[in-house]
Amino acid sequence: MLLDICSSQIKLTPISPFSNDKSISAISKHMNINSDSIESVILSNDKRGVSEISHHIAPEFCASAANFALTHRGHVLIATGFYIASAKAAETDGPPGAIALGNALKKLGFSVAYVSDLHLSSLLGKHIGGDSKIINFPITDRSNSDSFAETVISQETPDLLISIERCGPTEKDTYLNMRGVDISKNTARIDRLFHFGIPSIGIGDGGNEIGMGSLAHVIPEVNTLPSEPCITHTDELILASVSNWGAYGLIAALSNEVKQQLLPSILTDRQLIESLVHSGLVDGTTGQGTYKVDGFTLEDNSQILIALAKLTRNVQA
Repeated sequence: MLLDICSSQIKLTPISPFSNDKSISAISKHMNINSDSIESVILSNDKRGVSEISHHIAPEFCASAANFALTHRGHVLIATGFYIASAKAAETDGPPGAIALGNALKKLGFSVAYVSDLHLSSLLGKHIGGDSKIINFPITDRSNSDSFAETVISQETPDLLISIERCGPTEKDTYLNMRGVDISKNTARIDRLFHFGIPSIGIGDGGNEIGMGSLAHVIPEVNTLPSEPCITHTDELILASVSNWGAYGLIAALSNEVKQQLLPSILTDRQLIESLVHSGLVDGTTGQGTYKVDGFTLEDNSQILIALAKLTRNVQA
């Protein structure tokens, strides 16, 4: 069955992404951001080597994905949630970007539903608007997963699928984390939704996420990336040092296309991550319930948003 969870959205005080608020004045000095383009911003401080395969896709891949999304307006399913074995919980990379992207798309007239599994679905409710549904995809075998996926596609009739930091299968049909640990027993086969020919966008940072099938032939050539990458393709692929940043990059590109500022404010982003951690999410690199995303601090994330906001200055607030 489809699980619908509707709850009131957290009340957050909006501020400009360019804010000089003292809370962000002590931005982390170890961040080195290349601000030449949206793509260079989100690939800055790459810890895993994903930037080494970026030349295999379009140089302006965020703009390409933004245009693709705008040509498939309507109902979108956004999949997210990556299981961290050491914590038995979902990580902080993925959900914040998914929520921010969902909010941006709703401003453009899309209807949005989120897809995850038991490790995240029940936690998302209070973080999204009451006009969005959460679909709880069961953790089950491939046959039952295919049946459930077919039901979802039939009932939701999506115009677009987006995956943000969602583990996908290898050629051996296993789901592996960044350390090569098999997390299949704790990962729903949400990738089965991407086999119905629905227009799709994938966002990932490590090679084991839905969408990386497009580069599965080159990912093993980088020794810091998986030797057994995900094989699930998407029509468009966004690479980023952190998948949340990839979602923010897509939002920035959408902002430029429609001439409207869609990026979340710095305070909104910070409070959302904090609230998700309070709900049980953990930093993916340590498995701890700290205010970090893949080891990056809230200040680091703020600096990425500031850099992206500077690349969208010719849009209306």
